[in-house]
Amino acid sequence: MNLVKSTGTFGFYTIISRILGYLRDVLIAIFLGTSFLADVFFVAFRIPNTFRRLFAEGTFNAAFVPSYTEELVKKNSKSTKFANQIFNLLFLGLFFLVLVIELFMPAFVGFIAPGFVENKVKIELAINLTRITFPFLLFVSISSFFAAILNSHNKFAVASAAPIILNIVLIAILIFGKYLDDELVYFLSYGVSAAGLLQLIFLYRFVKKFYVINFNFNFKIDNKVKFFFKKLLPSIFSSGVTQINILVGTIIASFQASAVSYLYYADRIYQINLAIAGIAIGVVVLPQLSKYVYLKKKKKILQVQNKALELSMFLSLPASVALFIGSDVIISALFGYGSFSEEAVINSAKALFYFGLGLPAFALIKVFSTFFFANHDTKRPFYISLFSVILNVLISIYYFESVGFIIIPIATSISSWFNSILLFIFLKNRDLFQFNEIFIIRFIKISISSFLMGIFFKYVIMFFENQLVYDYYFKSFYLLLSVFLGLIFYLLISLLIKAFKYDDIKLKY
Repeated sequence: MNLVKSTGTFGFYTIISRILGYLRDVLIAIFLGTSFLADVFFVAFRIPNTFRRLFAEGTFNAAFVPSYTEELVKKNSKSTKFANQIFNLLFLGLFFLVLVIELFMPAFVGFIAPGFVENKVKIELAINLTRITFPFLLFVSISSFFAAILNSHNKFAVASAAPIILNIVLIAILIFGKYLDDELVYFLSYGVSAAGLLQLIFLYRFVKKFYVINFNFNFKIDNKVKFFFKKLLPSIFSSGVTQINILVGTIIASFQASAVSYLYYADRIYQINLAIAGIAIGVVVLPQLSKYVYLKKKKKILQVQNKALELSMFLSLPASVALFIGSDVIISALFGYGSFSEEAVINSAKALFYFGLGLPAFALIKVFSTFFFANHDTKRPFYISLFSVILNVLISIYYFESVGFIIIPIATSISSWFNSILLFIFLKNRDLFQFNEIFIIRFIKISISSFLMGIFFKYVIMFFENQLVYDYYFKSFYLLLSVFLGLIFYLLISLLIKAFKYDDIKLKY
């Protein structure tokens, strides 16, 4: 496996999905802004989208791939039997979960958005929209199962391309947004569930080469399957801790008008980088790392781990610096149109600034968790993540009344840094990871490159200040130009001081 190329393939389609996601969110910002309709839709959308991130972005992989890969390495027919048992149990469990939640949706939404309860119109609309979007959970979870099988066979392109469907469907609806008025949120909600079904059909066309659905509910649950489900819940919690923290933030933010929207728009920006720096690397590394763990190839394990960590820092550190320097400009240029007010720009930029400070930690959590999962250890990441969520909740609740919604991204970043540090300590103590000399040298050089890029980026946005502030129709173009120039500068400096070498692209691990 070529780590850089595989990450690049996964990252390419993920970036396409994120770009389309940005276009989708710009259109939502134009038509809905940070109004109460926006708040309600984002709550209804947050639930299935959180599950999409939890399942599709590495979490299901974490529990499934190590066990499934072991069976593939043995080259026996048990891999198909194992996959089929997992599919049937997953389908049954999710079907009844969706059914139960649909029946008790008022109580469920009341829990997710307690700040809406006192507003009858707001809570009723939230209940109706969430009922429409919730079947997406079933579709995206089964899709993630198919994606995990493809990833286990090192087929990353299709799995990473599938989420593009959701954005295409929602953009198609938003194009007619001005004709739909208040009904737009209903059309968007139906679009979410429809896109989930289309994604499922799309993935199955490709996964049939490796796995064919066999509905069979009359089976015995063997030890392998029991072990998988024993790992699944902890891996969902630990690998998806950033998303869980965001969901917790949404619950708390529902008590402040427009705060849910501020957090949503900020979240959308840093997720673009996280998709590659953490998620893509974690997904790509896991099958190969699981294989080496099973074969007990210690040297190969450490080599893959250090390269994965190096690549993660190479991608996340400069992005964090850029968000630290230009969060206000970024939000204004990307979302500052139509119904998106100046107040919305200021508040969303504040949220993005503090999320940006935690971005390297978010990426580290994804990568470090993968090291545990490859060793079939989901308990320690789970307990560490639980501590992180509790810390996040305590900080957010304690300071929310005095500070407001901005404490949520601050608390998320603080708790994530604690999470990543504790993961590293436990990895070291269990002798599951150690830095090699190459990584330490590269990390210093990456930090220098990121710092110099930050200075350069600051001067670039100052140079284009008038265009970025006053050029209403082309400010997004000047932002993209500024980011592109900063990226080119970063790559040149990195190559010059050898923080990154071209030969890395050719190396296999």
